[in-house]
Amino acid sequence: MTDSHSSSPPSESASAEVALLSRLPAVLRPHQNLLTYYVLTSFLAGPGFPILLLLHYFRFQTLRYDLDSEGITVRWGILFRREVSLTYARIQDIHLSSNLVERWLGLAKIQVQTASGNAKAEITIEGLQAFEAMRDFLYSKMQGARDRTLPTARDAAQALPSSAEDALAATLREVAAEVRALRQDLGTPSAPPEKTDG
Repeated sequence: MTDSHSSSPPSESASAEVALLSRLPAVLRPHQNLLTYYVLTSFLAGPGFPILLLLHYFRFQTLRYDLDSEGITVRWGILFRREVSLTYARIQDIHLSSNLVERWLGLAKIQVQTASGNAKAEITIEGLQAFEAMRDFLYSKMQGARDRTLPTARDAAQALPSSAEDALAATLREVAAEVRALRQDLGTPSAPPEKTDG
């Protein structure tokens, strides 16, 4: 797999996907080219082709990406329904990859990883033609969520009441005075202890 950096003009469906990303909540479905990709990869299964094709067909028909202001949810499956939800604040890294066939079809996989310690992606978004716009959207939401959750030193100082600030300042002055006294004691050589016979 290689990183994809295609600069081809977006198709109509890609433009529609970008427009959906601008207003939340949004539900995205995979592009028809994903079904073509599934058919082509199912041929590689040899005699298991019909079974794998059926599984991929049902996955394609039920695959949904729900985006809202808090996070993304991926749903798929008929008999065994799967749903994976992920808040933007939990996203650690986003990878964009595509193989030769995916690039030919105008598709790529967006692999979203968290700090769970798992080497695999938490969510894989596939079948979108506006994959670069989706990646950029997730990055911006990830950064926005981090900016909201991480307090700055100024926020912490504003959260302290003035009496707590005064107490903290007094404690810091005492610690500084003790450190100064220790430096002075260590800086002046003291007389060696006298020997006593005992």
